[in-house]
Amino acid sequence: MFAKVMSFGIMGINAFPVDVEADMSRGGPQFDIVGLPDTAVKESRERVKSAFRACDMKFPVASLMINLAPADMKKTGSVHDMAVFMAILRVCQLIDLSTDGCAFVGEISFNGDIREIKGVLPMVIKAKELGLESVFVPYGNSREASVIDGVNIYPVKSAEELIMHFRYQQMIKPCKRYIPSGFSYDGYPDFADVKGQQSAKKALEIAVAGGHNVLLVGTPGCGKSMLAKRVPSILPPLTFRESLETTKIHSVMGLVGEDEPIIVKRPFQSPHHTASAIGLVGGGSNPQPGQISLAHNGVLFLDEIAEFSRKTLEILRQPLEDGKITISRVNGICTYPCDFILIGAMNPCPCGYYGHPKKPCTCTRKKVIDYKNRISGPVAERFDLQVDVAPLDFGELTSEDSHEETSAEIRKRVISAREIQKERFRNTGIKCNALITTDKMDRFCHLDEESNRFIQMIFDRMRFSARIYDKLRLVARTVADLEGSENITIKHISTAFQYRSLDRNFEDKK
Repeated sequence: MFAKVMSFGIMGINAFPVDVEADMSRGGPQFDIVGLPDTAVKESRERVKSAFRACDMKFPVASLMINLAPADMKKTGSVHDMAVFMAILRVCQLIDLSTDGCAFVGEISFNGDIREIKGVLPMVIKAKELGLESVFVPYGNSREASVIDGVNIYPVKSAEELIMHFRYQQMIKPCKRYIPSGFSYDGYPDFADVKGQQSAKKALEIAVAGGHNVLLVGTPGCGKSMLAKRVPSILPPLTFRESLETTKIHSVMGLVGEDEPIIVKRPFQSPHHTASAIGLVGGGSNPQPGQISLAHNGVLFLDEIAEFSRKTLEILRQPLEDGKITISRVNGICTYPCDFILIGAMNPCPCGYYGHPKKPCTCTRKKVIDYKNRISGPVAERFDLQVDVAPLDFGELTSEDSHEETSAEIRKRVISAREIQKERFRNTGIKCNALITTDKMDRFCHLDEESNRFIQMIFDRMRFSARIYDKLRLVARTVADLEGSENITIKHISTAFQYRSLDRNFEDKK
């Protein structure tokens, strides 16, 4: 006898359909699973057998073979337990209701309970693409699954519930679609709490408005980390499409909670400088997303960036250019999105006090240069803005007369600039200035004759690369957008050049 039910597997952050085929024939008691299963899938045999006993049902005494098709794709984890259980029920003719048009994903415990799994959201998205009507998921994953409209989501607590549903004894009700509530910025640290540092604040405003990467260089205690941790408070809200993209990545990592089944806040990832290359960019024998993908549509903050290993930082070069990371393994190729704003923070030297107005630096000139050279030229070029964060004196810290702008005030200008870009890039596939490609540079970052002569003078004097030339134009475009200017002027280019401090420092040392 033969039966087939539908399930899903995960490759990268996307789901693929898996046909769970059951074949039962006469012979001694035998239960095998084929179709390139890993150890966790093979162990499904014991979990399913125990679930039968928990439901007061006898496991069939026959030769039972389960095939997970397609057989050439690796099947991992315990997501197919529920489908295997249902396939056996069907092949033994223990249920009445048809499973056509249905998919089953979930882990079965020894006592028959259905446990939560990772990656439910991409599975339901795939089910909708395939035109399936219903997906049966663990109760704990039901809110996450119900984000997708057009598919009936059935929350299952136990194997016994499944049996009763498909015997018409007690039907499981599909859950209502989950619609996320409005996003609030309450609870975010506010820029108003940071005294002074107007230049650094403006740089971060420009970075967020145009999606640019920024490097903060300053002595210990000057406020680099404090400023970076307030960037989420001025980021524009996620669109629903961006929320789904972000949630898919977090879902396959099991980082989506039952209370918040969809990501509505832009991610802010801050890995420690001891993070490995695989931990940062992703990988492993069964490739998983890294920190750069978890930061997709948000911010990746690398504090003490000069302390990261050289190899780790160099690996970031290609993802920063492409907005995605491709990991090749024997079992397949996975591509993870990683479109984020990179914020780096570092001291100017090993002791931290090079350039401090009051504390003397104890480092030799060679040590200072070697320390800054930990950020290679190609990596430094990928920071659109490089900012010297100066230490504050006592008067600036204790002044009660200074008015510090709130995050809400800054955010208002950021959103206004983003709206200008949204209109500018309509139907182009570009969503912010930092993503303007070289072939569209002249169209969107056009310079008049006077501005072109000015930027040529900077280019020749500083011996900038072509990449930095493009970065200057992109940042100038964002500065112009923040001012509501349609044209890029010398003033905007000059502002962009001011935020290339690391390049200027390297030039001074030649």
